[in-house]
Amino acid sequence: MTPRRQKNGRVVPSPEPLRVANPHAAGIDVHAQVHWVAVPPDHAPPKFGDADPGGASNLPPHVRKFGACTADLELLADWLRQCGITSVAMESTGVYWIPLFELLERRGFQVYLVDPRQTKHAPGRPKSDVLDCQWIQRLHSYGLLTASFRPEDQVVVLRGYLRQRHMLIGYAGQHVQHMQKALEQMNVKLPEVVSDITGVTGLAIIEAILAGQRDPRKLAKLRHERCKRTEAEIARALHGNWREEHLFALRQALQLYQEYRRLLRDCDLKLEAHLATFADKSGGQKLPPKPRRCGRRHNEPAFGVRSALYRLSGHDLTVLEGIDDNTALVILSEIGTDMSKWPTEKHFTSWLGLCPQHQGSAGKIKSRRVRRGGNLAARAFRLAAQGCHHAKHALGAFYRRIQARCGGIKAVFATARKIAERVYRLLKYGAEYVRQGIDAYEAAYRERLVKGLASRAQALGYSLVALPEPGAATPPP
Repeated sequence: MTPRRQKNGRVVPSPEPLRVANPHAAGIDVHAQVHWVAVPPDHAPPKFGDADPGGASNLPPHVRKFGACTADLELLADWLRQCGITSVAMESTGVYWIPLFELLERRGFQVYLVDPRQTKHAPGRPKSDVLDCQWIQRLHSYGLLTASFRPEDQVVVLRGYLRQRHMLIGYAGQHVQHMQKALEQMNVKLPEVVSDITGVTGLAIIEAILAGQRDPRKLAKLRHERCKRTEAEIARALHGNWREEHLFALRQALQLYQEYRRLLRDCDLKLEAHLATFADKSGGQKLPPKPRRCGRRHNEPAFGVRSALYRLSGHDLTVLEGIDDNTALVILSEIGTDMSKWPTEKHFTSWLGLCPQHQGSAGKIKSRRVRRGGNLAARAFRLAAQGCHHAKHALGAFYRRIQARCGGIKAVFATARKIAERVYRLLKYGAEYVRQGIDAYEAAYRERLVKGLASRAQALGYSLVALPEPGAATPPP
């Protein structure tokens, strides 16, 4: 290709042609029932064993079709091995990629799990399953696909247990709503006088109602001593119509809630046992005690999360502003402890989707929105940032400053990014974290602001002079 010449006379060199970076690469188009596999044309063998289950008369010789059963996946891996393939790329389609990914990784292949946005076809290009797998193979062979992040297998297991736990909490919460609905249909105003119907007072009254007790005064005597409402107020709210169909719905909702709580306890035991399998990185050091809270939260794990995470990572993430035990558990189960996957903290926050995607052209900014996605680690950071709204520390002051200027949503993302950067530095470099006080933050921010104003005034030909503080003696002229 001849070089181009610009209007100012500069010669722009022609771009270099694409070079094959992965000569032994394959591409797989993943589906629920079948998988379409493409290898380089010069790698396809003429025949696969005594029979060729994946071949067909209407397919190119380097494309095969395999089923999704385990035996078919074994045949797929054998065919890739016979073709001399070392690297495989596939799209993250639903959960259908997980068995194939784990099997190929176990067989020694280098597997790239690719975001489907990277493999979009050029406009006007025909689309079919046969063409899709060839397109993925071609992009992967040129090195144009980036593998999605997937932590080590031990962290993947931890992540699976924790996601199952969150699902159980969600299911239990649905049945709490079912109990509230049944009570409202009976005109029993228990949710209005008790803050949590699954607490000590609420469950005791519901179980007594299902046992046949209808006297509001006797039901109100089940009130816990720390309940804010009096017995008279609770008794007045417990008059109902006691229809049989509503009582039946209440009984089933309570049984389902209790069953999910039992499953949640089983999940906590499994989670605690798996956390004990990680190598101890604490070096035998003990955690300093933290200030005691008033009781334990309803959905907290029933074991010492903070000490288990300190043993797993060698660092106490709860020293960071906004991060408690549960938030630290979610973060470490999603990202692990190996920060070498991200060269810098900017790469880390970009992967989380906590930084704006700058879209500009011809000097005009078209968009600076953050990338959408269901990253659970990013959600944990945003929840930690929301907890800094009224906090009396440096991040709390930063949150309120951004909120006053840009609004609450941008303040959440900006503060979440700062927390994520601190987690990255803590896990990668291991330096001891020292919290910055709100007074020190305000003083540093004022110093930066004054320095910026002074430089702007100097650029305009003015001098910035500080006024004397009120009450200070005025120097003589």
